[in-house]
Amino acid sequence: MGGHGHGEPYTVPHPSCYKVENVPQLLKVKEALGRQGLSDPWLRNEAWRYEQKAFGTHRSRLATFMFRGLGVGFCAAVATIAIEYALGIGKGQGDHGHGHGHDDKKDH
Repeated sequence: MGGHGHGEPYTVPHPSCYKVENVPQLLKVKEALGRQGLSDPWLRNEAWRYEQKAFGTHRSRLATFMFRGLGVGFCAAVATIAIEYALGIGKGQGDHGHGHGHDDKKDH
């Protein structure tokens, strides 16, 4: 069973669909290199990053990366707190650990 859960296998797009000429930012890089007598044969390999329909913007990819597990993590934290509360774990421990074993009547 392949694919992304849509019932059809994932097909890799043909490299010819990604062209430097379709990406203004990469076209500027190509032209700047050309003015210096240089070329980047691998520049086309960066074109997919600018395909907003398929891959989103840089900002949307960053947001997805940063917040992907936020919902699951929040639910896990709430569940942990609820279980600790239900089992009585941690109740009244806010008063412990401070002041015990110390003489509060010391003269300074």
